[in-house]
Amino acid sequence: MISMAKSISCADAGADCSWSASAETEEELMEKVAVHVKEEHKELEVTPELVEKVKSLIKEV
Repeated sequence: MISMAKSISCADAGADCSWSASAETEEELMEKVAVHVKEEHKELEVTPELVEKVKSLIKEV
């Protein structure tokens, strides 16, 4: 089975931010998201609900 890369962008979540990322796995992508949120969106509280919302926005490319 061929693995599809995963991608996400802040715009997918409705944010006025041009950041996007892709990775081979959801885990790798979520690590990139976490770093971006910590550096650029300090106002966001990372809750389990937010994590689930972000995961639901991940696209296969």
